[in-house]
Amino acid sequence: MQKDQLFTRRRLLLASAAALGAAGTAGLVVAGDEEAVRTAAPVPAPGPQARQAPLKSSAFRLQPLTGDGPPRSAPRRLKVRTEPIFEISARGRQMMLTFDDGPNPDYTPHILDTLAKHDVRAMFFVCGECVEDNKHLVARMAEEGHVVGNHTWTHPLLTTLDRAEIKSEMARTSDIIEDTYGEPPQWFRAPYGAWNRAAFQLGAEMGMEPMAWTVDTTDWDTPGTDTIIERVEDGAAPGVVILSHDAGGDRSQTVEAIQEWLPYLLDQGYHLTVPRRRL
Repeated sequence: MQKDQLFTRRRLLLASAAALGAAGTAGLVVAGDEEAVRTAAPVPAPGPQARQAPLKSSAFRLQPLTGDGPPRSAPRRLKVRTEPIFEISARGRQMMLTFDDGPNPDYTPHILDTLAKHDVRAMFFVCGECVEDNKHLVARMAEEGHVVGNHTWTHPLLTTLDRAEIKSEMARTSDIIEDTYGEPPQWFRAPYGAWNRAAFQLGAEMGMEPMAWTVDTTDWDTPGTDTIIERVEDGAAPGVVILSHDAGGDRSQTVEAIQEWLPYLLDQGYHLTVPRRRL
């Protein structure tokens, strides 16, 4: 089946994902030097898959591993959550930018260029099959201090898979992220925002916290550049996690929109951050 056919099929699964994957409450994720606490948050609307001047070096600059490198170490198991994290600490007017489903050679470089221009770091939840063809982009994310999370290998609806299939989707992606980014991912996002018990359990076993979002730009539906800008600017608030996509179709609107809304957020005094690394 061709990728465009897969994308169409996955959009048809959206309604099922919304019903099966939504959670009613959320946690607050560590960002900067803040401690994690729990708080209520609105349930985000799941979006279908979006397939398809450098920054100062990060304090945790990473070097890609090679096949001749040391064996992978077992991840530290985390407490199993029953719902994903939707928000970050609001202290210091913090917000977080996240991009799903890439990397894509046509759009991801332009988004990285805009982030670099404004010295901003973001989170990228990548699909393993996209990383396989664009390893250099994940290496660039590491070099420029962005955080890379696991978004499964093929972006399936997890609630339709058995436990072994979910584990394969997640483990393969963690492996290729470790090979290209330089360390295993510490964050996981379920495709379509559709979570289930197995995803929470397996993510915790692999050392990953579940991350959702607060504001969906719905750029996956190509609503127009002005609409995307409006949704980001209207949804901006301390603690918010913004969801955009750097793959999954024509993402030229996303590329254009970020050039407008990113400087706006900075001018409004928002501090755009990423989660600190867990040692």
